[in-house]
Amino acid sequence: MAEDNTQPSRTFYLTTAIDYANGEPHIGHTYEKILSDALVRYHRLAGYETFFLTGTDEHGEKIAKAARSAGKTPQEFVDDLSLRAFKGLYDRLGISYDDFIRTTEPRHKAFVAEVLQRVYDAGDIYYAEYEGLYSVGAERFVTEKELVNGVLPGDKEAPELRREANYFFRMEKYQDWLREHILANPDFIQPTPYRNEVLEILKEPIGDLSISRPKARVPWGIELPWDPAHVTYVWFDALLNYVSALQTGDLSERFWPHAWHVIGKDILKPHAVFWPTMLKAANLPIYKKLVVHAHILAEDGRKMGKSLGNAIDPVKLVDDFGPDVVRYSLLRETTLGSDSPYGENILKARLESDLANDLGNLLSRTLSMVEKYRGGVVPEATETTAREEGIKARTASIAGEVLDLVRELRVSQALELSMEYVRDLNRYIAESRPWDLAKRSELAARLDTVLYTAVEGLRVASVLLEPAIPTKAHDLREQLGLEGAYLLDGRWGLTPPGTRVKLGAVLFPKPDAPKAHGDAKKGAVTNETKTAPAPHTEVKPEVKAEPQGTPEITIDDFAKLDLRIAEVIAAEAVEKADKLLKLTVRLGDEERTVVSGIRKWFTPEDMVGRKVVLVANLKPAKLRGIMSQGMILAAEDEHGNLDLVGTTLDLPSGTKVR
Repeated sequence: MAEDNTQPSRTFYLTTAIDYANGEPHIGHTYEKILSDALVRYHRLAGYETFFLTGTDEHGEKIAKAARSAGKTPQEFVDDLSLRAFKGLYDRLGISYDDFIRTTEPRHKAFVAEVLQRVYDAGDIYYAEYEGLYSVGAERFVTEKELVNGVLPGDKEAPELRREANYFFRMEKYQDWLREHILANPDFIQPTPYRNEVLEILKEPIGDLSISRPKARVPWGIELPWDPAHVTYVWFDALLNYVSALQTGDLSERFWPHAWHVIGKDILKPHAVFWPTMLKAANLPIYKKLVVHAHILAEDGRKMGKSLGNAIDPVKLVDDFGPDVVRYSLLRETTLGSDSPYGENILKARLESDLANDLGNLLSRTLSMVEKYRGGVVPEATETTAREEGIKARTASIAGEVLDLVRELRVSQALELSMEYVRDLNRYIAESRPWDLAKRSELAARLDTVLYTAVEGLRVASVLLEPAIPTKAHDLREQLGLEGAYLLDGRWGLTPPGTRVKLGAVLFPKPDAPKAHGDAKKGAVTNETKTAPAPHTEVKPEVKAEPQGTPEITIDDFAKLDLRIAEVIAAEAVEKADKLLKLTVRLGDEERTVVSGIRKWFTPEDMVGRKVVLVANLKPAKLRGIMSQGMILAAEDEHGNLDLVGTTLDLPSGTKVR
């Protein structure tokens, strides 16, 4: 198979590392599949021809040992783990693979034998006796240089000294070629620190690779075609899945030249050194890109593991929060180049801030207003202003910006850009005040435009966010009365006027929250933190006449509050905090800093010069590293529109409110 440079550039083939089927899947497996699925979905939405492969690695010494411990044959053992544990979890998560390869399948075994024979016939495989340190965990010989305190990182036990006669692949023969290839192709291994790590490895002799094990010792594997007394080393077997899965029709010619491999950093060397040299020796084209991701840590930054008691069960996480919340929170909170903390508190914070408060609230208020003011029918936009034209222009540009970030492997930033589009729609509704427009018949056309813009903006947002929340994106469009798929192409106006919306379940209910539109709890707006809701909260009194279940207080209780008129003299957005504004307020002769979670409704420019009511004797709290010295009061209506509590009198700052 020769590389065909005439293939269209808008072709995308992505593989994950195939999971070693010797135990249940963990959060690292889950993250890699979600990341890979998002990359593929973005490319599909951009009109690429795509093929997505995942699967399980089912041979080797560790699997044979695990099967014996479980009282099963190796085949019974891997059948259960592959289909129930791995494939079952990925199907629940909505991983949209085109093929799920298993290395015990006849198609894979046949291709491995074919490649082995090809490399053997070319003289690049020889038989020799070898003595060295063998890692049972990694199932390969290791060098002293790779060990840390006598143990290979990731292993539980020190390697054992083994002397064995095996077949070897002349890997070192291709070392200079590999180094030159990496230097000539700067994007071959990404992110860059992992590329540099491989170049460091290649500065020293890499030696040849042992590619067989005596069948008498390791019977569970693919026999060498010229010597059935030996089985193939698990890495030489497993890596070939990326090509063996394409041995049908013209799949190899169409997709292999465009292959991206997504792997974890712990298996960098096999993919960046073993694999390309194997391909070169077999006269197969080299893959396009190796995408390497870091690890998931516990919320406190420690390494995660069962022995440490802080491992996350991905199945339970999906059971408790649903696949889309797990998907979004993992993608939003991780970066490829560094290990990322993650846990239930982090997930809940993203659920509440981004998914429930921003996106879910936007859908709820929009549907409610279309139902209330237009009988559930989407009106036509006839009188647009510069604000609507600005939203259209942003729609046209954001699709390309998001895809550029994805191609640069900055998925978290692509999602942040998409959520900023959602926040702008929320600001647009707050600015346009459709509840006021509805009171005046002469402004009916203006109200129609605002409602249509909100609905169509939600459709666009659903496409922008679909790679992260595919099921909820579909549900959102269904509630808008829309069917079918849409491309990430920047087009505006695809929601037909006259479409009937369908009020349904709350898109992202908060834990223990009511499930239907119109019943959402009103309460405190919590200032956002990285890992959990902060204890310092905005008070948003109910607009309803008499809140239910609120305990009575005495006049003495009320007297404990020091409420003051405060004038905002400066305001700025808090970096890396979607909800927060840093306000400098004046109370008479005193100036204070207050951090407030109102950024969705008010820009810094909106706040300067405004007079607000401040809880002046609230205990200071640090939010995002800023000491907040008080809390401003706000109220929210049934549509989720926020307004600040103030006064019609021009009272001096510092005036006591009683």
